[in-house]
Amino acid sequence: MAEKIYRLMNDNPALRWTALILIALMMFFGYMFVDVMSPLQALVEQQRGWTPGVFGTYASAEYILNVCGFLILAGIILDKMGVRFTGILSASMMFVGAAIKYIGISDWFQATAFCNWLGSWWTAMPGSAKMAALGFMIFGCGCEMAGTTVSKAIAKWFKGKEMAMAMGIEMAIARVGVFAIFSISPFIASKLGGVAAPVGFCTVLLLIGLINFIVFSVMDAKFDKQLVAAGEKQEDSSEDEFKVSDLGEIFSSLSFWVVALLCVLYYSAIFPFQRYGANMLQCNLDGIAPETAANIFRWFPIGAAVLTPFLGRFLDKKGKGATMLIWGAVLLIVCHLVFAFVLPATHSRVLAYATIVILGVSFSLVPAALWPSVPKIIPEKILGSAYCLIFWVQNIGLCFVPLLIGKVLESANAANPAVIAAKEAGAEFIPYNYTVPLVIFACFGVAALLIALYLKVLNGKRKLGLEDPNIKPAE
Repeated sequence: MAEKIYRLMNDNPALRWTALILIALMMFFGYMFVDVMSPLQALVEQQRGWTPGVFGTYASAEYILNVCGFLILAGIILDKMGVRFTGILSASMMFVGAAIKYIGISDWFQATAFCNWLGSWWTAMPGSAKMAALGFMIFGCGCEMAGTTVSKAIAKWFKGKEMAMAMGIEMAIARVGVFAIFSISPFIASKLGGVAAPVGFCTVLLLIGLINFIVFSVMDAKFDKQLVAAGEKQEDSSEDEFKVSDLGEIFSSLSFWVVALLCVLYYSAIFPFQRYGANMLQCNLDGIAPETAANIFRWFPIGAAVLTPFLGRFLDKKGKGATMLIWGAVLLIVCHLVFAFVLPATHSRVLAYATIVILGVSFSLVPAALWPSVPKIIPEKILGSAYCLIFWVQNIGLCFVPLLIGKVLESANAANPAVIAAKEAGAEFIPYNYTVPLVIFACFGVAALLIALYLKVLNGKRKLGLEDPNIKPAE
């Protein structure tokens, strides 16, 4: 084995953590854009005529192209072209998609003949929603590709080091983006009088994120040269080169599919819930203001943001990843059942805050344990494809669940006297009953719990190392 001829860039803590911050900020801005309209559901229904079903269709659009196979292609691009090319491509797609969505939701677009034609074309849905959905589809391709790229980049820069902690910090920074936008979006909308302004604000941030990743790419290119010079990487290696046939190793892995199934079940009860969470609180807390509901819901990602780095550090030193997945699923079930049955009966804001924070704890346990587990079961040269395939399976749920929840919410309230009266009166607030959608979310949690229990059994039988620490003691 060749010896290192000098200290590598990732051996310098300042440099590897700087690299992390640059790519994490890109995801921070991306997560802000994902949920920029989540606290504005009532406002967009009032200003643009989007029903819950339309809103659910729009939310599902983020994942449609990914489900149709783009994420599989993204994994191949990542493993063939590397993190630099793929990251810049994904950040560019996020920015372009965001710009299209901004055009669709803007006031001036509503007055165009194209918007009117778009509303009448194909299916009955406002032209603004169709244009926004198109932009969200393009953005969603870039965002999911960026997520897998960031995971592979962290695995590269933190190999043999604080990998779980680094992934935890990256996720924490991204979660803070959700917290920030649930505060910023209603504020900007109220000050500027519309839903377009927050979307435009986040679009500019995505351009900054693209610039950040370009700076990281300069660092990563130098790091690659060091790896070649140190003999840790071949400049032209047919042995380590990714081949499409290598995907068979992923598809034939039972452990991989168990992790992927756990991922889709758990996240189907989280991300679609974020789209409706603020409105759910508004309805279950007896019609509080949208800004107040958003201010309560914004604390959901804070539990994850605060705890995830510490849980990552615990995983690095102590392990117990499979156990953390089980506890995360249990907390998820409890929280959704509290939202479904206890909160509507008590209208307690204290209970709402407590449940939101506990849900955030669940959201820190599962991702902190899930993503660092993948490199333990998949070889590095196909790691990008493995992450993309997991995201692909996850996107199947994230595509159809918001659509399902939107339709169920409309159907469950079709005969609700309070909803009918509010709509007939043209009221700004529609008091939907969220019990059935919340029970559906809890059922996803139950399924995730069963899969997590099976994964722990599988880990014991196959010695996958999911309960082992990431940092090995020095020999």
